[in-house]
Amino acid sequence: MNDLAPLLTPEGRALLDEVRDTDPAHELAVATRLRREHPAALVSAALGQARLRQRAVAKFGAEDARRMFFTPNGVEQSTRASVAAYRAECLRAKGVRSVADLCCGIGGDAIAFARAGIRVLAVDRDPLTCEAARANADALGLADLIEVREADVTEVDTTGYDAVFADPARRSSGRGRIFDPEAYSPPLSWAVSAALAAPLGLLKIAPGIPHEAIPAEATAEWVSDGGDVKEAVLWFGPGVTPGARRATLLPSGAGLFASPDAMLPDPAVRPVGRYLYEPDGAVIRAHLVAEVAEELDGGLIDPTIAYVTSDAAHRTPYATAYEITDTLPFNAKKLKALLRERGTGTLTVKKRGSAVEPEELRRKVLPKPHGAGSVTVFLTRVDGAPAMLLGHPVR
Repeated sequence: MNDLAPLLTPEGRALLDEVRDTDPAHELAVATRLRREHPAALVSAALGQARLRQRAVAKFGAEDARRMFFTPNGVEQSTRASVAAYRAECLRAKGVRSVADLCCGIGGDAIAFARAGIRVLAVDRDPLTCEAARANADALGLADLIEVREADVTEVDTTGYDAVFADPARRSSGRGRIFDPEAYSPPLSWAVSAALAAPLGLLKIAPGIPHEAIPAEATAEWVSDGGDVKEAVLWFGPGVTPGARRATLLPSGAGLFASPDAMLPDPAVRPVGRYLYEPDGAVIRAHLVAEVAEELDGGLIDPTIAYVTSDAAHRTPYATAYEITDTLPFNAKKLKALLRERGTGTLTVKKRGSAVEPEELRRKVLPKPHGAGSVTVFLTRVDGAPAMLLGHPVR
């Protein structure tokens, strides 16, 4: 697919409606039937777009996804709607009324900005991507607020905009994910300079970026949604605390913040207590596990593992709590015997700091259910030694 225009015609739109819920397993039969009445290329494009829309539901929701237009890269790399909406609300609350969205992709962030009442200049250098962004602005009734411009972002004048948001490409068609920030397109150094030159600058980066690569002028924020880390963003400008770290957890919106002079040292290692706390991924990425441990009056089970243990049960939005019943050296045969003895029917395997593959272990120790009980086993290290911790979530 290198042109969306045929799908934007009345015939194309009608065909998209007809194939919207096509099961991929039945595509060949559907395509054969439709090609009797429509051009083969149009049928293929419509079925391809239907597949992309089905994939996009997880990010954009069914109502928007069924109306939007996608490219394969656009589905894969666009911002999840809930995360984009959170960011747009942050900008609206700061008084932002216009934003230059650089490397806009298919327009996921631009849509959220516009829905927050912010005027958007959406820029991308790929013609098909720009075509999709324009189609999406129109399909969602936001064309009056979103101007899509096909251009090299490094050559765009953003003077006059209240904020600049840049999302450099972090994937290569030949190499997959890019881990060197200077290999982003455009490079991180250029994006930082663009953000610093704006009244308010935001720069989306890979969540796994080394902390030493984060510019000293920025506050770095990691965002998770439903427990999964989705992105990291660098903030520059008024109200930003240089060197600070923040973890934001959606959908609750809970946030954990630490300025450079208030960051805590690593927690002490202590024996496994009655409770084990698994910090949210955004907390771990932001290096704020110590702050959670202090809140829980807990310590680490190992100096290199981000599990916090405590003798008391605490409610916190920043970690999931488990009550631990057994702490044992790792031994698959022993685990299998325990599961059988306790009538285990459901086994959840989590690992951190272990080379054992959860699915492989599950097949080995619980080839078939022994009862109605459920157990969570943590494959990890306790003070340097391989261990397995058995327990269950605290309700």
